Amino acid sequence: MKGTTMTHLIDRRTVLAGLAGMAAAPAFAQSASGTVVLYTSNNAQSVDAVLGVAKEKQPNLKISTITGGSGQLLRRIEAEAAKPQADIFWSSSANTLGAFKQLFESYASPAASAIPAALRHPENLWTASNVHLVVAMINKNQLGGKPAPKTWKDLIDPAFKGKIIIADPANSSTAFTILWGVDKLMGPEGLKALAANLTVSSAASTVLRAVGQGEYAMGLTFESNAYAYVAGGQREISLLYPAEGTFSTPEFQVLVKGAPAGAAAKAAYDLMLSKEAQIALLENAFRRPSRSDIDVSKHVELPAMESVKVFAIDEDEAAAKRDEFLKRWQSYGTATK
Repeated sequence: MKGTTMTHLIDRRTVLAGLAGMAAAPAFAQSASGTVVLYTSNNAQSVDAVLGVAKEKQPNLKISTITGGSGQLLRRIEAEAAKPQADIFWSSSANTLGAFKQLFESYASPAASAIPAALRHPENLWTASNVHLVVAMINKNQLGGKPAPKTWKDLIDPAFKGKIIIADPANSSTAFTILWGVDKLMGPEGLKALAANLTVSSAASTVLRAVGQGEYAMGLTFESNAYAYVAGGQREISLLYPAEGTFSTPEFQVLVKGAPAGAAAKAAYDLMLSKEAQIALLENAFRRPSRSDIDVSKHVELPAMESVKVFAIDEDEAAAKRDEFLKRWQSYGTATK
């Protein structure tokens, strides 16, 4: 699906219904018990999907969640490094995690055997829980009669000034991935032109709500976040995969160095990478799995990866130049909501 909007609707399944439909699901190697503290930037549907699997497969393992933006939570883990409070952080892109890798414990999860090496840190500091595609979430009722955009170039049309919203890239790894990608695809002048049309929100969740409720015509976000509105029946919402290419990024989970829950933390980490958890995430939160043993088309109506044009970005370069990029971005003086 190149440069087109997507309007497929699907019925959302419950976590347990998705699990029940799996034939001969492998049992977990051993039961675990204890309380694990999960710092997460993920939405409620994603968290609930994982908690549902934990309740079903590891009933003695309790997972307590603290939510917030990825950048905010990582800085909190940094502040707590002398006495860690979190066991697992889930999730962020490598371009953001790279600046905090001294806070993470190397852990080669047995569940990672089904995950390609390219989606794992070479020293096992992080492992991909899912893969994201960048999209523009469009509310056609707010386009003012203009045709829906098809390209990144369309989005810099001055007619869209103040009509597009994005999260703050200093706090949101989603926004950082998007803006870094635009800079590489269109160059600094293209990014600056896009910035002139954008309103920046301090919270990533505001982007989705603002477009869904018609406050903005468009929001720049990840596919899984926006598709929830399509699947929920909002016919005015569609997804744009820009014709010049969109950006793909794995989303990772990490084990916090000195995780207080010890073995229980590793058990929760394994569970979150399991086939059961990734199918639950796919069916309930539309997260493309990182595992190679799941056929996406059997579970949701999302476009096949090979049908979407992807513009490759260098995650290592993005991590190394993050501060430099953010300083330049701030100089563009985008409006803040």
